[in-house]
Amino acid sequence: MKNFMDENFMLNSKAAERLYHEYAKDMPIIDYHNHLPPGEIADDIHFKNLTQIWLYGDHYKWRAMRAFGIDEKFITGNASDYQKFEKWAETVPYTLRNPLHHWTHLELQRYFGINDLLNPSTAKSIYNKTESMLQEPSFSVQNLLRKVNIDTLCTTDDPIDSLQYHKQIASQQPGFKALPTWRPDNAMNAGNPEKFNQYIDKLAHASNTEINTIDDLLQALQKRHDYFEAHGCKISDHGIEEFYADDYTPSEIRSIFSKIRGGKAPTQAELLKYKSFMLIEGAKMDHASNWTQQFHYGVLRNNNTRMFAAIGADTGFDSIGDFQTARAMVKFFDTLDRTNQLARTIIYNINPAHNEIIATMAGNFNQGPTAAKIQFGSGWWFLDQKNGMIEQMNALSALGLISKFVGMLTDSRSFLSFPRHEYFRRIMCNLFGQDMENGEIPNDFELVGKIVQDISYNNAKAYFGF
Repeated sequence: MKNFMDENFMLNSKAAERLYHEYAKDMPIIDYHNHLPPGEIADDIHFKNLTQIWLYGDHYKWRAMRAFGIDEKFITGNASDYQKFEKWAETVPYTLRNPLHHWTHLELQRYFGINDLLNPSTAKSIYNKTESMLQEPSFSVQNLLRKVNIDTLCTTDDPIDSLQYHKQIASQQPGFKALPTWRPDNAMNAGNPEKFNQYIDKLAHASNTEINTIDDLLQALQKRHDYFEAHGCKISDHGIEEFYADDYTPSEIRSIFSKIRGGKAPTQAELLKYKSFMLIEGAKMDHASNWTQQFHYGVLRNNNTRMFAAIGADTGFDSIGDFQTARAMVKFFDTLDRTNQLARTIIYNINPAHNEIIATMAGNFNQGPTAAKIQFGSGWWFLDQKNGMIEQMNALSALGLISKFVGMLTDSRSFLSFPRHEYFRRIMCNLFGQDMENGEIPNDFELVGKIVQDISYNNAKAYFGF
């Protein structure tokens, strides 16, 4: 019987152990999609305690606590930080077989050197020890990032953002890159005219452009796109329910935008035409700037109306959707490819039933000289756990080239989330190692070790041009 989470955690063969310890473990990290607040990096803040760095804003933990029966007061309510931590400590022993159990203890080990299991009997000592450690200079957020060997991280930023914190970080030369990512969802989500027009007014101010027509909107977005590019942005990201590829004419789009700008709600058909137009035009901007575009699709968001009204979005009430999107996806990519305006692209599905769809979709539009120009993105959100990662890598291996995969990202709001890269690397090495042990791939550590290093770091470095 193995010890829990020892040095060979999740490595179930000698080949896997060697691949991880000799090839993967010490590779730098490129975290090309996360939701870290750049202001906290720029100001190099210290978190006061584990609750603040762990539980504030972490809807993964919130969902587990609700499932365990914890009252909302101790999750997003007005309980004290320590009371909230106590309730998380009560929950943790019952998260067995959920990745939260692994992540919690990996983070305690890697950042704080704590090997004790978190439970009600250890909660007070762990809280006190980490509270003291978090005030030490080595636990500022920039030092936390250095501790895990961060090379580059990409935050998620709205086109109206001033990027002042990214400028500040660059001027500090912290030893890693913190780059912005273009996330223009608010310019596409026009279903609520009042909210949409408030956003367009802010975009007009940020771009110093009066926005009355659809051409004005594109001009404003192009100005901000250029601004992001000038400050190191190389990636866009889009959070969409499904791919939009409805037919439209220029006159239709002009009329639809004028209607929405005038405060009238579009019909569903009009909204889909507008979203299709915006998705295409944004993709053309990305191609012209030689960026990579990312698409996270398939989530049903804010499903609990009562809790959405009480505590808002991104609070743990989202789930996997079952949209039928393959035909629209192919039409979207083909429209861009026909005019040679299809940028490097990463597609993330949240429904595992779509794994083979995405793996084969990528093969439709790959072309040199970029290796794996269209990427099947790593297991995302509900799928960034052991089974989800294995199924994604198996589908990619069978239907594409896993050797050219750009690997893992955290998609996290937590500065302690980076051991998820270690988690991924261990799972990946175990897959390759088991195949070596089974005689299914060559027992060639020079070849397989290089592929492991490429997936861990080198492929992303080359693909994004960091």
